[in-house]
Amino acid sequence: MTTVSIIAIIINITISLTLATGMTPVLVWWERRVAGFIQDRAGPNRCNIGPIRLGGLIQSIADMLKLVFKEDFTPSHIKYKFFFSLAPIILFFCVFLTFGVIPFADNLVIDGQSIMMQALPIQLGVMWFLAYAGLSTYGIILGGYSSGSKFGILSSIRATAQVISYEAAMALSVVSMLLTYGSIHLGDIVASQGDTLLGFIPSWGVFMQPLAALIFIVTAFAETNRTPFDIAEGESEIVAGYHTEYSAMKFGLFQVGELAAMCAASAIIVTLFFGGYQIPWLDTQTLKDNIDYVMIAIMIIVPLKIFFLTKWMKKNNNWGDSNNIRSKETAILTKLFWAIAIIIVALFAWFLSTGLSTNGVAITVAVLQVLTFIVKFLLVALVFIWIRWTLLRFRYDQLQMLGWKVLLPLSLLNIVITATYIVVTGS
Repeated sequence: MTTVSIIAIIINITISLTLATGMTPVLVWWERRVAGFIQDRAGPNRCNIGPIRLGGLIQSIADMLKLVFKEDFTPSHIKYKFFFSLAPIILFFCVFLTFGVIPFADNLVIDGQSIMMQALPIQLGVMWFLAYAGLSTYGIILGGYSSGSKFGILSSIRATAQVISYEAAMALSVVSMLLTYGSIHLGDIVASQGDTLLGFIPSWGVFMQPLAALIFIVTAFAETNRTPFDIAEGESEIVAGYHTEYSAMKFGLFQVGELAAMCAASAIIVTLFFGGYQIPWLDTQTLKDNIDYVMIAIMIIVPLKIFFLTKWMKKNNNWGDSNNIRSKETAILTKLFWAIAIIIVALFAWFLSTGLSTNGVAITVAVLQVLTFIVKFLLVALVFIWIRWTLLRFRYDQLQMLGWKVLLPLSLLNIVITATYIVVTGS
């Protein structure tokens, strides 16, 4: 293994860690702020470090530190203490491993060597994701069972019934995607989505297989155990279900695992149905051929974005009032954002003046594709948060009816239609 390959693997693992776990404080803050917006209230915005509040993000960091230093208490009635401690670890690691096969960019070619831009350079693709996403449910079941309380047992039963009701529909919806793109490797699927339909519609999965996209997205909500499918928790019915007896970092791992599951679901939805790292109408080769124009566009867009962002911050944070903590924070952040913009513009101007080598073009395109993937990923995560604070929880029987009587027949019908079309057209 060459030095370049090792560096690429380290970078891919770092991206996976960042998206799976490093985003937790940001997503907790984002969830609270979106909830506040939907409920017409401010949300967290007071916790600070000196003048720095970051719109309430510091509150998430404070909560995380509180869980780290809180007493890790295990109730005396717990009989299976080993499994009680193991359950949140299973949930967390199974969810984290699903990120291993997500391609963050097209294969990076350096000095003629092709490097897969994913944490695990394997070809298992969507099969790997479905395997570990399904195994993560065992953490919930084991946590509820080992808790030894009626709420935990009920939660385990609910989680078991839930997983058998949606997993079949989820897997069958993926079968339609595999028939459409002819590969289980997610890199191949995303590469195919770089084409267009009718010359102007991106060949994204959501356009190629709209019914499969709908089924998969609905079952992904159930997979993540989030509203409206959080029947395993059901605060109004079984207190908190499987994590009722947990505290400190064991409880924290369950919460991080839930957010990591949301991140994993967002990543696979983007990969299968929204083009992954593909920029609409700009596939990898087109990006390489027009990299100078792309850099010029970025040099224009970034300063404009910073201008409007800082203008909005000044408008809402009492800019100019030296005694106001928000004004002081705005002054610091304004300087920081403009410094970043200047660095980006100067770097791209230098690239344009000196010219990029073949390796330089490949790396620049890879960076742009990674950023594109992250933007799409965050937008889908926002939808997850939006849905949570909009819809009510399904009843236990309603989820069963939806899974067995609606989603499963629809997914089977979609497979039949897709296979018939492929056989008739020969495509």
